[in-house]
Amino acid sequence: QVQLVESGGGMVQYGGSLRLSCTASGFIFSHYGMTWVRQAPGKGPEWVSYINNNGDITYYTDSVKGRFTISRDNAKNTLYLEMNSLRPEDTALYYCARPKWKLSSSYFDGRPPLDGINFDYRGQGTQVTVSS
Repeated sequence: QVQLVESGGGMVQYGGSLRLSCTASGFIFSHYGMTWVRQAPGKGPEWVSYINNNGDITYYTDSVKGRFTISRDNAKNTLYLEMNSLRPEDTALYYCARPKWKLSSSYFDGRPPLDGINFDYRGQGTQVTVSS
């Protein structure tokens, strides 16, 4: 069965860095685009970043552009999110999710992540907490 397992979260101070990983199994990882999604307490889920199946197309939500970098290693079935210059507003549960189709930039910018609608599998998530 499909499994997505995140790791790398934690508590950091303002301006700190973290690297999240998502290890995938149960499907041909190199055939699918992947996303990172985050959900802060009391808020809806938000796409953070998307990467296509071979890694040459990436999107980022505006608030993380220039600070976060998504990447993948298809040989290791692993997705990454390098997060730098972290801010308290980045505090959230971060999870990787497999979208049901290739996302366009307009869709990524205009539609929220909806479990079962535009992504079909997700991990349990890893908590990121940034203190001021």
